[in-house]
Amino acid sequence: MTTTATLSIRRFEASDTDAVVALWQEAFPEYRDVTRPQRNPHLSIANKLATQPELFFVAVFGERIAGTVMGGYDGHRGWLYSLAVDESLRRHGIGTRLVAHVETALTERGCPKLNLQVLSAKADVRAFYEALGYRADAVISLGKRLGELAETPVA
Repeated sequence: MTTTATLSIRRFEASDTDAVVALWQEAFPEYRDVTRPQRNPHLSIANKLATQPELFFVAVFGERIAGTVMGGYDGHRGWLYSLAVDESLRRHGIGTRLVAHVETALTERGCPKLNLQVLSAKADVRAFYEALGYRADAVISLGKRLGELAETPVA
């Protein structure tokens, strides 16, 4: 990172869509897998804009989108999603600042606990969150796809 550009964090705007999709496809290779329709970045953006869009943030470095994070809060627990930082700008504190930003936004809403999920194969991502004070809970994460993304039951 050069010292002439500044980093700011703000709410996502519709004009950010193409840059965010490109960033997510770089950061999350599964978003490029057309056999996984649940990983459609355009759908993720549309869904977030329909639910708590005020918790969708982008980090802007100079004129470019350098990172993203989304938060959610259901009144019981908060969730952190889609933390991504441009690969060429990693290790400069952008991810840490984005996490702190969403933590502050959720704390202001009265959120007592923040959860996140990391794919088990991504040890480096888990190490990042552990360095920020996150710890594995003694739980098992279960999931079920609903609607048109539901899995067909085996007969």
